[in-house]
Amino acid sequence: MSPRKFLRTVGFESGLLLIGIPVLLWTLIPIYHMFLFAISPKDAAFSGQLWPTSPTLRNFGTVVGQKHHFLNHFWLQMFNSVIISVGTAAITLFVATAAAFAISRLRMKGGRTVMNLALLTYFIPAAFLAVPMYKTMGMYGLLNNDWALVLAMATIASPYAIWILRQASDKLPVELDEAAMIDGASPFQLFRLIYLPLMVPSLIAVGTYALLLAWNEYLYAFLLLSKDTAITLPVALGNFLSADDSPWELLMTAGFLYALPPAAIYYAFRRYMSSGLTAGAVKG
Repeated sequence: MSPRKFLRTVGFESGLLLIGIPVLLWTLIPIYHMFLFAISPKDAAFSGQLWPTSPTLRNFGTVVGQKHHFLNHFWLQMFNSVIISVGTAAITLFVATAAAFAISRLRMKGGRTVMNLALLTYFIPAAFLAVPMYKTMGMYGLLNNDWALVLAMATIASPYAIWILRQASDKLPVELDEAAMIDGASPFQLFRLIYLPLMVPSLIAVGTYALLLAWNEYLYAFLLLSKDTAITLPVALGNFLSADDSPWELLMTAGFLYALPPAAIYYAFRRYMSSGLTAGAVKG
């Protein structure tokens, strides 16, 4: 390597480090402060210290044991979040996989136009659609039902999921379909034996995206669910703010625990996320 090229490479990598390190710190600082609140006694939560003088795990015991009136249904609300997130991921995958297969592999007439029209819905902020969604769910008697939030979140996630899977599907060699059809394969066999196995990375990425979207949702969960035994944990955590003397240390502890499952999911499937969500990105 010539000296000029070596210096250029070093300069480029140094520039990336100068940008990356501050971004990393800016991302980790809120998480660190959340953890500080979680291990701090109530009277030391706002001390401003970089590390509490008397760190404690008592807050974790309070949250896990549901020993505060705001935490009476902590595990049930956590379970609600799991059910709604998994349901959203399952329905989104079913709709997006079938739609992408029909558009990309079966060449359904008008399919790409319909997909582009669905993507146009993202020009409207999701918050603006919350009240119409509330009215729609009320008309069908789905308020305070897990299905209300599952269907709402699947509706939001599906257009993007279809687009991602269609892009990835377009990269699959068409010769595979032609060879299978010559051998007498039906469209369903083509879908089950060829399409699905080759789309696994993109399916995992899209499923994870839909699951985390529903897991972190607050506005739609707040509007569509109201019973303490039906709400998800983000809504329950929001109730902490209604108290005159909010137990911030318990709020941060519960939030920290709530953040662990999606972090574990992302870590488990991280190798699929970048490749799956960007599959076919260079192909229109």
